[in-house]
Amino acid sequence: MTRDSKKLRILVADDHELIRRGVKTLVRAQRGWQLVGEAVNGRDAVEKARELKPDVVILDITMPELDGLEATRQIRDAEPDAKVLILTMHESDQMVRRLLEAGVSGYVLKSDLAGCLVKAVKGVSQGKRFLTPKVSEVVLEGFLKAGSEPKRSKLAQGRPTAREVEIIRLLGQGKGNKEVAAALGITVKTVETHRAKIMLKLGLHSLTELVHYAIRNKIVPP
Repeated sequence: MTRDSKKLRILVADDHELIRRGVKTLVRAQRGWQLVGEAVNGRDAVEKARELKPDVVILDITMPELDGLEATRQIRDAEPDAKVLILTMHESDQMVRRLLEAGVSGYVLKSDLAGCLVKAVKGVSQGKRFLTPKVSEVVLEGFLKAGSEPKRSKLAQGRPTAREVEIIRLLGQGKGNKEVAAALGITVKTVETHRAKIMLKLGLHSLTELVHYAIRNKIVPP
């Protein structure tokens, strides 16, 4: 069965109300599109995808509870026909590759939201891949760079920076995002961004795995 004769069902998941509002405005302006729900964190996005069975999920990468990578995996497992479109501020070629491997159909930078989102939703709903021009360029540069450099070990590729080690240490001590932000003098959103990057870089999917990583690598005592 196809849904060609029905409205395109869209779920929006982002923890920032301003971004959700912008996305909802663009979605509602399109004839034949239906906003079926919105989610404020990764776990909520997975639950609503299972419940509402959308055609397209527009998903932020740095939401609390479940990062976009793990949320994508769970949504694709639960609803294989749903297309996941990532909406993010980040343009790392490693992150894009991991998300594509997890089953993401499209990747749009928040800076390109107004100009590219409608085109991206149309593309992924038709079974196509969609990367904004800037993201395509980043992926190509990463591919060319990887081809011209000697292969590095997985350990070297996944080594956290000094700032990331600080954040791993604080999270490993049981501190929440707000406490980490206060300790380091940065915003909660910056902590969330670092946390998502750390999880992607190290291939971790939960805070428990992050704590185990911190203990294994003697960042925090057991």
